[in-house]
Amino acid sequence: MKLRQMTLRGEITQVIRGLYETDKNTPGEALAGAIYGPSYLSFDYALSRHGLIPEAVHLFSSASFKKNKTKLYKTPFGEFSYSDVPPDVFPHGVNIENAEDRPYAMATCEKALCDKLYKEHPIAGKRAMETFLFENLRIEVGDFRNLDFDFIEKVAPLYRKKNLQILSKMR
Repeated sequence: MKLRQMTLRGEITQVIRGLYETDKNTPGEALAGAIYGPSYLSFDYALSRHGLIPEAVHLFSSASFKKNKTKLYKTPFGEFSYSDVPPDVFPHGVNIENAEDRPYAMATCEKALCDKLYKEHPIAGKRAMETFLFENLRIEVGDFRNLDFDFIEKVAPLYRKKNLQILSKMR
């Protein structure tokens, strides 16, 4: 009852059932891990934030594990999506960053690309992968060449997907 009264007075904002925020200006990044976890920001959101893809992405897309479902939450702070990645790869390539002094977990550029390719339909080969990366995602060739392929080669087998095998050989 107290939470309902505080919500009606505008003292707190309900993010999702059971989760409230006192600051209406809280960045969505800071809430992503609390809404559904364990999770870290990844996929298109992280690729955009790292500047690898040119589009601005407004959906806070995150990776989770052992949930066996995709979740979408529409909140006053934005839309949040969650998709599973293999448990063995989950802890690799994730950094703690800050938004207005509030920590959140986000995939490195390489990890976000690997996560994205894990969720994509099978890609036929190297030429099809190049088309996907450079035409569909519009990644600049120079930016692609600057990726940490040692990391990609290390984590690719953990995904157990052909797409990652192809990516790891594109050095």
